Amino acid sequence: MTERAILPWSDIELPEGLSARLYDGIGPLPDEGLDEVEVYVLPYDSGAEPTKLIARLPSLKLVQSLSAGVEKLIPLVPAGVKLANGRGLHDLSVAEHALALIHASQRDLPRWFAQQASASWEREHTRSLADSRVLLVGHGSIGQAIERQLAAAEAIVTRVASTARPSERVHGVSELAELLPSADIVVLILPETPSTMGLFGAAELAALPDGALVVNVGRGSAIDTEALTAETVSGRLRAALDVVDPEPLPAGHPLWTAPGVIITPHIAGGSASFHPRAKRLVTEQLRRYAAGEEPLNLVSGKDG
Repeated sequence: MTERAILPWSDIELPEGLSARLYDGIGPLPDEGLDEVEVYVLPYDSGAEPTKLIARLPSLKLVQSLSAGVEKLIPLVPAGVKLANGRGLHDLSVAEHALALIHASQRDLPRWFAQQASASWEREHTRSLADSRVLLVGHGSIGQAIERQLAAAEAIVTRVASTARPSERVHGVSELAELLPSADIVVLILPETPSTMGLFGAAELAALPDGALVVNVGRGSAIDTEALTAETVSGRLRAALDVVDPEPLPAGHPLWTAPGVIITPHIAGGSASFHPRAKRLVTEQLRRYAAGEEPLNLVSGKDG
């Protein structure tokens, strides 16, 4: 049977009549048996190499990404080929990580971990998330998942999106100058687009009150790294970052050792909950494809 799909895992239930081959993003790209492939599910978090295969699939009809953000993938998908993203797969994982970063910063966990290593017992009260004023910048599905956890922690949340939605109590980014001075915590969960790159520059960071916490679990390019470094090295602002610009952050960069800065290596979306959720999505997408139905989460190539 001709293999009509390329999948990252072998444990996917295939619909009748659809066969698949395995490519998990490790090792060299496949070089044979590509002419009849119609569906390509990209391996997750495997760098740019797997995307090179797209141009070598002449019968391709559907590309399924397992990432929520596909900005860099869109130009690589040929006209007429459908592209679907992984919307929803990472919502709770990223939300958990965002809350973990906030709690770690507010409760000064790195300090206590260091004291544990030296068997020291020096006590001091810390900040809290409860009753903190949180500016949530980005209100897609991941932002909404973060908001639910913030609400459970009894934080005071102000929503911000690219455009205002007054009926949903969502402010637009054009209102940031008015909102930033009263924020204790800013959480960024933004895609990488021309309008979001450098959105938080020196002026926006300077508008935040002393001691404010900047959390980024979206894309590193949303923050001017030089401006953030200046604000954190001085001790005026704190930061908790799962994404930076550039990535990886070079060894010796001052952000690594700036006071009040926590950095994790872009791992917010990769928790144990990812695989079973992604497997369910891919199984459903293959079923829909075999049945001639519209795939979920289409980004481009929609019929009509």
